[in-house]
Amino acid sequence: MTADLSQLVKAYDVRGVVPDQWDESLAELFGAAFVQVTAATAIVIGHDMRPSSPGLSRAFARGAAARGVDVTEIGLCSTDQLYYASGAFDLPGAMFTASHNPAQYNGIKMCRAGAAPVGQDTGLAEIRQLVESWLDSGAPSSDATPGTITQRDTLEDYAAHLRGLVDLTSIRPLKVVVDAGNGMGGHTVPTVFAGLPLTLVPMYFELDGTFPNHEANPLDPKNIVDLQQRVREEGADLGIAFDGDADRCFVVDERGDPVAPSAITALVASRELAKHGGKGTIIHNLITSWSVPEVVRENGGTPVRTRVGHSFIKAEMARSGAIFGGEHSAHYYFKDFWNADTGMLAALHVLAALGGQEGTLSGLVAQYDRYAASGEINSTVDDQTARLAAIKTAYEGQEGVTLDELDGLTVTAADWWFNVRPSNTEPLLRLNAEARDEATMTKVRDEVLAIIRG
Repeated sequence: MTADLSQLVKAYDVRGVVPDQWDESLAELFGAAFVQVTAATAIVIGHDMRPSSPGLSRAFARGAAARGVDVTEIGLCSTDQLYYASGAFDLPGAMFTASHNPAQYNGIKMCRAGAAPVGQDTGLAEIRQLVESWLDSGAPSSDATPGTITQRDTLEDYAAHLRGLVDLTSIRPLKVVVDAGNGMGGHTVPTVFAGLPLTLVPMYFELDGTFPNHEANPLDPKNIVDLQQRVREEGADLGIAFDGDADRCFVVDERGDPVAPSAITALVASRELAKHGGKGTIIHNLITSWSVPEVVRENGGTPVRTRVGHSFIKAEMARSGAIFGGEHSAHYYFKDFWNADTGMLAALHVLAALGGQEGTLSGLVAQYDRYAASGEINSTVDDQTARLAAIKTAYEGQEGVTLDELDGLTVTAADWWFNVRPSNTEPLLRLNAEARDEATMTKVRDEVLAIIRG
């Protein structure tokens, strides 16, 4: 097919509409290019529940096997289950999913052995170049003996590995509502939670890549309305929502109120630090709450601030030997999980923390949720650079205000901060603001929005 790979190959993965932007013939080329760039002799492949996923996954396997590489297919799985297989087998891996995107999309998340990320700077650019060079003529023939393609079930081993990383032996009985959004959480949750003292209330566990109930993106408030209502109706202790490929989890408390991912980051960070004797580095991106580095320091740890994006978090975790990392987007990264992100392990930590005491989840997380935050606000702009420059001019030189440009523009004062970042793929600026009280946050938020949208 004729394909525009500039629209298909993103910063961290491959993602586009099937069959308009890519199809099985292109997936086969990606398989061949992936094994050439990683110099793999064997790989592992998994896929989600989207209608196009099995065919694309098998085409990728054919492309890899044709170049002499043995392929292990683990079939239906969550993205963190694929990372588990990559880590446990010490093999490069490929996961076929478009996460929370609509049904017509699909994509590939790739990693090196040990779940090490493949992004633009770590192999993805080279994979794209190879595929582009083969678009007209196809991948060159290989002298290698074709590799084997075999199947292996990893769900039980994945679940046992996760349960071995969190002490759940003494938790009290809990009632938990889980909204899988017709995504892969419906496949993994029953096995991971098996044997725990939980009354599980499942919502939308039927695997359906057309997402008939709601988009599988729990960061959008409209997609957790059903979960919030069900938690209240059931009198549950908490609710958990997973995205389409179940690598992110979002939590609501017993009242049905959302728990900020920053509060979950702080809670899990305190638990991981306790597990490591009160020492360790914790990674947080620059738009997580002030509460995260505060809690890390209070618990003896060292907070390290990074750019937004999982490739930056994973690279910094590897460089610093960090024990845990968290993002505002509900991605949670663990040293004990090959520095990869797993929403399921974060969910187990929340269950262990809540079940290890008698209070409510809202009471438990109150100590980790200390400030008023705007959430991420997107604005379409004609000129990202000009709008950022206007914001910089407005705040530069103000007494007691500091600016940094680690990722977009961050402006910090004694009682508030905000960050404005340009989108890499759309003409958007993304604003996040936080302050010590709601009135100050609202004032700062509205001032900055007036410049962005002026």
